[in-house]
Amino acid sequence: MDAALLRKAEFPSVDMEAWRALAEKALRGGSFEDELINRSDDGVALGPLFEPAETRLLTRAKPNRNWSIVQRVDDPDVKRARQQIETDLKGGASGLALVFEGAPNAFGYGLPASEETLSTLLEGLPVNDIALRIDVHPASRKSMDWLVSNLTGRPIDPTKLDLSFGIDSAAVFGGTGRLRMSLEALAASLPQSLAHFFAMQVPGVLLEADGRVYHNAGATEAQELGAMAATAIAHLGLFEEARQPVAHAAPHIGFALSATHDQYLTIAKIRALRLIWARLLEECGVAPIPAHIHAETSFRTLATKDPETNILRNTVAAFSAAVGGADSVSILPHTITHGLPDAFARRLARNTQLLLRDESHLGFVSDPAAGSGGMERLTDELAEAGWEEMRKLQSEGGLLFSLRDGVFQKRVIEARDERAAAYRQGEQTVVGTTLHPLKEERSVQTLSAERQPVPEDGAVFCERLMPLRIAETLEGDAA
Repeated sequence: MDAALLRKAEFPSVDMEAWRALAEKALRGGSFEDELINRSDDGVALGPLFEPAETRLLTRAKPNRNWSIVQRVDDPDVKRARQQIETDLKGGASGLALVFEGAPNAFGYGLPASEETLSTLLEGLPVNDIALRIDVHPASRKSMDWLVSNLTGRPIDPTKLDLSFGIDSAAVFGGTGRLRMSLEALAASLPQSLAHFFAMQVPGVLLEADGRVYHNAGATEAQELGAMAATAIAHLGLFEEARQPVAHAAPHIGFALSATHDQYLTIAKIRALRLIWARLLEECGVAPIPAHIHAETSFRTLATKDPETNILRNTVAAFSAAVGGADSVSILPHTITHGLPDAFARRLARNTQLLLRDESHLGFVSDPAAGSGGMERLTDELAEAGWEEMRKLQSEGGLLFSLRDGVFQKRVIEARDERAAAYRQGEQTVVGTTLHPLKEERSVQTLSAERQPVPEDGAVFCERLMPLRIAETLEGDAA
């Protein structure tokens, strides 16, 4: 059919009431809402019937480019971590996430936090050809200087660099329960660091709004979106204090979130984040600038029992992140609940994305969810719920102060407890743990590595939002 004719084609509207009556008849008098409509943790309806929607493209930052396949580098043994990098890049990975000790999502491991570690890992690597991110950690600002120092003098093209420095004080505060300087000192010092960054004219994402900390501690989709939005507002304020125009500073703000095996909610959450970011820029009087979004598969949805089921969860989560328009995706290896993943688990994580991207060509269509009545409505409702959560946080003085006072933690823990109760009552299930469990668990291979302690030093403290897997709330699944 001619494309112009297709665009002009008129389709009959859906008679929603007729469909509803037919569905209830099929259920033999049962309730349509009870039987066919599911609801998210935020109360957002997920059902089979939606009005047609206008097509609205919410694409990745560079829609003509595929997403980056990012492999975690979190081994405390630097020599072994360097070997893992070489294997991953030869095996098809196009990005690296350096996870240092003390990072909220290091999950007990992490690279030694030093400039020497960074130099050893990056020596001779083609940094122009890979996406390079440093995950949020307590020494993020120092690691920015380490990375800039390492890249200085190299024969590289700055316009081709894809960097993320992962600075997010709120995520560090919430994820570790402490900061090494007071909130007042932090607010005074960060603008100076930003001015220094811009003076060096380094490209890439400097400040990140990281929602993974809150998700893995139990936050709902709206709470994760609201926390990221509140963080982005704080970041924009810092740039203004550093005397940087918002239009110039906005491309240096990025986002990191968790992707789950609930594919509809994950797709909609990523799209909703793009809507929220566009709205924030609109409020600042700035034309839309695409958000740079990194997605990592959810830690809280992984199980210790029958860990091969985690491969399926990861696959759906990565699929959803790609379809939703993430710019880069990282899969947590399926054995991470048992210890530091070995080469086989890392290879599975890498190859899962290669199959999705290079064999299934998932990135060929830009925003395939656009125009779907259900997905557009779900996107809008999540964006509205996330915006409302952001307004709550702003009324509490911003995310940092809400964390300091324990207010946001209270809401997250309440959501986590409600979800756990639903699993304990059998309303939700975990395959391999509560549904179809193995009679006898198989042995799991992991690397030998000592768990790293959580930092204890600090000038200001708050209740720590610890990562807690859903299966851990069920009897007998703790590793």
